[in-house]
Amino acid sequence: MDNPLASCFADSAHYLSARVVFNRRIADRTFRIRLDCASIAAAARPGQFAMLRLADRTDPLLARPLAFYDTFRSADDVQPHGPAGERRYADFVYLVHGKFTSALQHVAAGGEVVVWGPLGNGFSGVPDSAHLLLVAGGIGQTALLALGRERLDRSMSGDAAVARRVTLCWGARTAAMFGGLDDFRAAGIEVHLATLDGSLGRRGTVIDLLDALPAPAAVPGETHVACCGPEAMMAAVSRWAAGRRLGCHVSLEAPMACGIGICFTCVARVRDTDAANDTNGETWDYRRTCIEGPVFEAGRIVWEA
Repeated sequence: MDNPLASCFADSAHYLSARVVFNRRIADRTFRIRLDCASIAAAARPGQFAMLRLADRTDPLLARPLAFYDTFRSADDVQPHGPAGERRYADFVYLVHGKFTSALQHVAAGGEVVVWGPLGNGFSGVPDSAHLLLVAGGIGQTALLALGRERLDRSMSGDAAVARRVTLCWGARTAAMFGGLDDFRAAGIEVHLATLDGSLGRRGTVIDLLDALPAPAAVPGETHVACCGPEAMMAAVSRWAAGRRLGCHVSLEAPMACGIGICFTCVARVRDTDAANDTNGETWDYRRTCIEGPVFEAGRIVWEA
């Protein structure tokens, strides 16, 4: 069932011009930007996103969605986290690809970026589990750090820790694409890597990496998967999890034009027994990834063949 509160997220989003604290390269064509945006950072939850656009520019005209990577109470990480409501700074990690990110990489500290959020239905539906298995492909790690940190240290939300173990399995084309590994390790998250060229970690795909995990890495009823990355990779992870009777949530990376559910450019096909659409005997309907998503139960997605 879709989150009944999802339609409220856009109504409660904040719109502001945020000062850039830093904007630095962390990997090949990959940058991390920190914004001073107290009302947005304080409300952000793992898996949500914000819409960013360049201040005083109309090219590109539309904003772009970026997942929240992490949030902080202080600009210099001396007081990095703490309870929700006390955080003032939000970090986003982005890959330079296209007009917006090509321009964003040149916005220096002290500059401004227009931002509104938090938006979307994040990982709040991921159940508590003894072992949370994070699976990232490409730059999909950006949506997963805050979730892993929260499940290991629920003091961030005022609760006790609910996961004894959090593991990140991250696959990329080459070692140069990995940025922020120390952030995951510092949070207490186990890190396993795979590269297609064999330059770091296991040679092969992230599925090869998952298959090689030592037991007991995938235990039904104890292990839950949270995944973000290219669609074909997420479809493969969904099948991998289903074959092992593991629960799995995915964060879809659909292109968005508005981020608030108006334009319907980011729709995904989601199984719905009451829908009229039928493909190979499965009934489905469109859901907006900016409102009902971007996080869905993997088994509900009708993946492209």
